Amino acid sequence: MRSGIDACVHCGFCLQSCPTYLTLEDENDSPRGRVLLMRSALEGTLAIDDPSLETHIDRCLGCRACETACPSGVPYGHLLEATRATMAEHRRLPFVARLILWTFARPASLTIAMALSRLLRATRIPVLLSRLKGRLGFAMAMLASTERSGMHGAYVARGDATRGTVAVLLGCVMEGLLGGANRATERTLVVNGYSLVDAPGQRCCGALHAHAGDLRGARELARANIVAFEGADSQFICVNAAGCGAMMKEYAHLLADEPEFAERAARVSARVRDVSELLVAAGPVAGATPVDATVTYDAPCHLLHAQRIADPPIAVLRAIPGLRLVPLAGAEHCCGAAGIYNLVEPDTSNAVLAPKLENIRATGAELVATGNPGCLMQIGAGLRRASIESRAVHPVELLDASYRSTARGAR
Repeated sequence: MRSGIDACVHCGFCLQSCPTYLTLEDENDSPRGRVLLMRSALEGTLAIDDPSLETHIDRCLGCRACETACPSGVPYGHLLEATRATMAEHRRLPFVARLILWTFARPASLTIAMALSRLLRATRIPVLLSRLKGRLGFAMAMLASTERSGMHGAYVARGDATRGTVAVLLGCVMEGLLGGANRATERTLVVNGYSLVDAPGQRCCGALHAHAGDLRGARELARANIVAFEGADSQFICVNAAGCGAMMKEYAHLLADEPEFAERAARVSARVRDVSELLVAAGPVAGATPVDATVTYDAPCHLLHAQRIADPPIAVLRAIPGLRLVPLAGAEHCCGAAGIYNLVEPDTSNAVLAPKLENIRATGAELVATGNPGCLMQIGAGLRRASIESRAVHPVELLDASYRSTARGAR
């Protein structure tokens, strides 16, 4: 941790990339300000339970845009997680955060929670409550925004299976509330020449736990996934959720000090690919059915800044005939979702989201494409509450729609 902190020369290049600094206009809520706080805590001049440290570290979205801007290569994301892990030893997380982390760490509880969420969604109660102010209203709006996952009905995808085997991380929220995007992911991979392999026993990726400072929980989940995906023995591991992909690509870092898992983690991490990477490696195969829609693309932070993947999602969208792709101002900036941040820091989250929504409104786009469940729900809820006539979708859902009703296997 010391070497990472020492790498920061406080040049200030990070300031204009930091959503909390731009929103709150407080140097302590900038990356270099937080690094200075981390240094003070490490050197003992600031107590680890000091309220000012907690306030400004808690306010960080962990979007890692500062890493893209940093000329010195400061590993800010790792520093943030390590600092929050140390802070967690001296305090309790908010109740809502503890409840979510507890639920996501236990498959049975997660299954029940997602089933109940789908039942609640089916009652239309979330739509009615989505206009309420505060956390409840926004949470209901997020749930309501998942209602139309999947652009079209299913079809039988066919491909030549020449590009290798792929095991897909199903994910927690993706499979639980956005299953249509998962099915679209599987079909588009098949059309593009990949052969799917099951990975039974897979769990939550651990990203929510790591970002909250629960590194013990994150490591436990990472070990379970390593065992599961070792058993799958696929050439690639496909992830369609930016935050999960970033987490899995960093399993080697997370488990670097564990002799039994360090090398195994590195091998699993090396197989992880975002779905857009795999599709672009295959072309992607151009769609045959036009999708008559105006679409704008918002880059998930953990795809653009953590994984450094910028062009592949755009290439996926450009492979869709009839699609009109319009640029989005500030697409590189965070939407304010940041895992469970929007539930524990709602005021700052909403302030970060506000300019994003206005930029989307200005595009006039019918659809906003973004490849992360948190972003889909955050932006989807914001659009609904701001009465903007647009809807958030995963890019693969649009590609999947363009493959439907073609000679590649419609039914």
